[in-house]
Amino acid sequence: MEELIHIQKTFDKVVFKGRTVRNREFEDCIFKNCDFSNSDFSSNTFMDCEFIDCNLSTIQLVSSDLKTVHFANCKMIGILFHTCNDFLFSVSFQDCVLDYSSFTNKKLIKTKFVNTSLKEVAFMNSDLTQSTFDNCNMTGALFNETQLKGANFLTAYNYNIDPEHNTMKKARFSTQGITGLLEKYDIKIV
Repeated sequence: MEELIHIQKTFDKVVFKGRTVRNREFEDCIFKNCDFSNSDFSSNTFMDCEFIDCNLSTIQLVSSDLKTVHFANCKMIGILFHTCNDFLFSVSFQDCVLDYSSFTNKKLIKTKFVNTSLKEVAFMNSDLTQSTFDNCNMTGALFNETQLKGANFLTAYNYNIDPEHNTMKKARFSTQGITGLLEKYDIKIV
């Protein structure tokens, strides 16, 4: 990873725990079984990349570009995605653990979260228009002034979203999840 530009490379079983990797460009790269936990990957660009079976917990991504990056089966606890650059920010997640991460103020239109743990994740002031939360555990996820227009929560669970403080036009919820929209009223639905 010492080179400044990496194109169509596969990084397999790379361990850079607690290290600093800055000012690099990764285009069309695959990262498999890598451990970048507690590392500083600030000011890097990832374009059309894929992370598979990686540990990225508490990685720092300040001023980094994530342009069409897919994460599969990754441990990603405590990542502050809101510190990434906004321009062309595009991510998707499948079978990941994103607990205690933050997407505050991020534009996440049509983002897919599939089979992903989103416990205590901050989505305040985010735009999640037409995003999908497929079989996601959302215990303690924070939504405030969040744009949820057309978002799909049909199979999501354990969410608590206040319709009075979030734009939810045409968002989809299951009847089982209706309590997550009414919790603040302290009513019983039987």
